[in-house]
Amino acid sequence: MSRPMVRVRRRALRRAWTWPLVVGLVCTLTWSSPAGAGPTHTGLKGALDKILADPRMDGGAVSVVIADATTGERLYRRDGGSRLMPASNTKLATSAAAMAVLGPDHRYTTDVLTTGRRQGSTLVGDLYLRGSGDPTMLAADYEQLAADLAASGVESVTGRLVADDTRFDDQRLGRSWAADDESAYYSAQISALTLAPDTDYDAGTVVVAVTPGARPGTRPKVKLTPPTDYARLDITATTVEKGRPDTLSVSREHGGNTLTVSGSVPVGAAATKEWIALWEPTGYAAAVFADALADQGVRISGSPRLGHPTPPGARTLVSHRSMPLKELMHPFIKLSNNMHAEALTKTMGLKVSGQGTWDAGLTAVGDQLKKEGVTTSTIRQADGSGLSRMNLFPAEELATLLLSVRDAPWYADWYASLPVACAPDRAVGGTLRSRMCGTPAALNAVGKTGSLTGASALSGYVTDAGGRELVYSIVLNNHLASSVKSIEDAIVTTLASSDTAAGTITAVPPRLSRSAEPASGLECAWQKPKFC
Repeated sequence: MSRPMVRVRRRALRRAWTWPLVVGLVCTLTWSSPAGAGPTHTGLKGALDKILADPRMDGGAVSVVIADATTGERLYRRDGGSRLMPASNTKLATSAAAMAVLGPDHRYTTDVLTTGRRQGSTLVGDLYLRGSGDPTMLAADYEQLAADLAASGVESVTGRLVADDTRFDDQRLGRSWAADDESAYYSAQISALTLAPDTDYDAGTVVVAVTPGARPGTRPKVKLTPPTDYARLDITATTVEKGRPDTLSVSREHGGNTLTVSGSVPVGAAATKEWIALWEPTGYAAAVFADALADQGVRISGSPRLGHPTPPGARTLVSHRSMPLKELMHPFIKLSNNMHAEALTKTMGLKVSGQGTWDAGLTAVGDQLKKEGVTTSTIRQADGSGLSRMNLFPAEELATLLLSVRDAPWYADWYASLPVACAPDRAVGGTLRSRMCGTPAALNAVGKTGSLTGASALSGYVTDAGGRELVYSIVLNNHLASSVKSIEDAIVTTLASSDTAAGTITAVPPRLSRSAEPASGLECAWQKPKFC
């Protein structure tokens, strides 16, 4: 969605507000003050201070900045320089840097190469499968590579299939990623050669679907997507009587790919789906490609050999190109995909310094942030996604970035990738699709969400009731409440409801009950199969 289209929708939305709704929203500084909240203030400061006095933030940490998007004038600051965990707001830095460093038209390539020679339908030599970091490769893409190779006349290969993932280093997991997240799909291993099971492009994962047996005491049925022998199933689960509790769980052992399906599932229950990160994604991709070759009638010797570089002078036989980066930005940002962030980080390192490493990539991100006017001495970025709890960003620097990129040639494409409040289409609303509905922020505010246990953030753009575009950055930490999302929403909705230039402030208190808020401290997009 381009910015002009968004603005048309915003104007139409504001015209559609009826007086009863406006009256219902005008609760300017009249809701009861929490104990110890201090004196009541007027204007924007008073309204936002009152929201942030919510008891859920007692003992917590706050960093909030509101600015005029055109002039950069700061309209509100609350501990704007405090360094807090931004969670997935880290992706704002990574994505903006990727658009600048790689360019919106950047595409990944996955190639099949050889140094061998053809003898009729036989390829004498090894076959190399070389990845460049594409996190959007599907089983269907590997099948197409195999079909294209078969169509070229190759029926057998005398050597082995060699999986070349050397464009990136072999550090698979980011700094301080939680050990108990190892099999979680949002914490999958990073490789230059990987595979996604779905069009959310959850690279490095497999989908495990479990359906109950026909009667109690029987084993449930388990299906993997994509089908692969790379993962081994250990099914200890059983089917129980209808109405009994569903205690089904799927887990993966450390250091291997045995998937244990345990617990019980009642007769007649719907299929349960779990997304599981596999150990060593390079081997996963190679196994799926080897199966695709066999399905195409291409015979190859032995099992795949992993992690060896393609020799100089190898010629390309067939190739796959990814979607351009400006399109990849949508599943990346809308769904807060961690693996995309890390692949792009290592890709930037490869582009800038020839090293596909986190260190090189984060240096490239930092250098770009400096060009955008961000004071990088006040931040710490440990990964590309925000999954690391070592990341520290002040709201002031996030706001500076949001202001600076507005004149970038790629800004419109980047802006279009941001989630839109209450846009019901998952591909548009993303992680904001169920938030701020029924308010002036709906289909108006856009922004990047962020969630970890004890850390929540929302930063982006909103147009106020007077037509003034604002930048906001809200970072909340150290709260014990399961969620503080409604505090963020109240701030943004207050901005959307007010005419900040005229000083007419319509304060909106936080909604105290939000069934859509995740209680796990994770992005709602990470809580598959239910996407809140």
